[in-house]
Amino acid sequence: MKFNTKAIHAGQQPEETSGAVMPPIFQTSTYAQEAPNVNKGYDYARVGNPTRTALEKLIAGLEDADACACFASGCAAMDAVLKMFRPGDQIIASNDLYGGTYRLFTKVFAPYGIDFTFVDMTDIENVKKAATDDAKLLWIETPTNPLLRVVDIEELTNFAKNQDILSLVDNTFASPYLQQPLALGADMVLHSTTKYLGGHSDVIGGAVATSNEAIMEQLRFQVKTTGAVPGPMDCYLTLRGIKTLSVRVQQSVDNAKKVASFLDEHPDVDQVIYPGLESHGQHDIAKKQMSDFGGMVSFSLTDDSMEKAQEFMSRTEIFTLAESLGGVESLISHPASMTHGSIPKEVREKAGLKDSLIRLSVGIEDADDLIEDLDQAFE
Repeated sequence: MKFNTKAIHAGQQPEETSGAVMPPIFQTSTYAQEAPNVNKGYDYARVGNPTRTALEKLIAGLEDADACACFASGCAAMDAVLKMFRPGDQIIASNDLYGGTYRLFTKVFAPYGIDFTFVDMTDIENVKKAATDDAKLLWIETPTNPLLRVVDIEELTNFAKNQDILSLVDNTFASPYLQQPLALGADMVLHSTTKYLGGHSDVIGGAVATSNEAIMEQLRFQVKTTGAVPGPMDCYLTLRGIKTLSVRVQQSVDNAKKVASFLDEHPDVDQVIYPGLESHGQHDIAKKQMSDFGGMVSFSLTDDSMEKAQEFMSRTEIFTLAESLGGVESLISHPASMTHGSIPKEVREKAGLKDSLIRLSVGIEDADDLIEDLDQAFE
């Protein structure tokens, strides 16, 4: 199947008892059994639910993975992966990554003895220097949040395999429509399905897809044991959102290119960060490993102050000031005080995150209206 067909049909079949084209919402907590442990594939809804199974099969199909495990949120998916590791293990991660990931690493798992090393992964030499004999996982974000740096997935995963290190790619910003990490060598691909996969800002969820049986066995153990699972309605909404993934993301990408070009020429803008601009430091890598450049745009102001950024964001009318991303509506946010507020200021600045940095999640509205909205905010 080509991608657009997969988004509709991967792993999907009409429901057996009724022939329903869309997977029903199986709103149940338990299932009747013919005898102890003799059932129709389900015994308790924490462990499995047919609506969730349909979603897992669809995401696995989109990522060309053998299997997928879905969770109640992106953070819950990350938590399940991290529980595969033990005190003394080293995890090497991007130094520019989602604030919630940084918080989970440093505030929850580091106190239990897992060693987290943060490096600039755009230069593989930094990863090689950081890796110790205890290195167990490369945690890769690309494009990164919010600085939209792009790292060479194939180069990093080749290194990881040679060193017997697992690799995970957080594919939330790109979505499977634009980037296929498993095909580039990654062992796992992670999503906050809240974002582009759900696509309508109405559901929270997370997922991890892999073709590694040992990894999936551990993830299924976490599903059963710690129970951070999505409800059937959440799964249904995400399933419905995925069916329009390609058309939504493509419209967002087309709009983002126009918005980035407008900002790049504006006198009040200091720097525009968008992988589709030739001025972007990793433009060629993005061109190589992504089918297009994404719907996220970040920029900083010539007046690099938090106050000026907040003043600008309060003036937009179509861009809604809110956290999150990947919905049909355009959002504007201030990473330093919102999504990345949990990262200490000195750590943010060392990674290059300025106080005036503004992050746009470009939606599917008319591009001319979005540009006009930004223009009037500047004025």
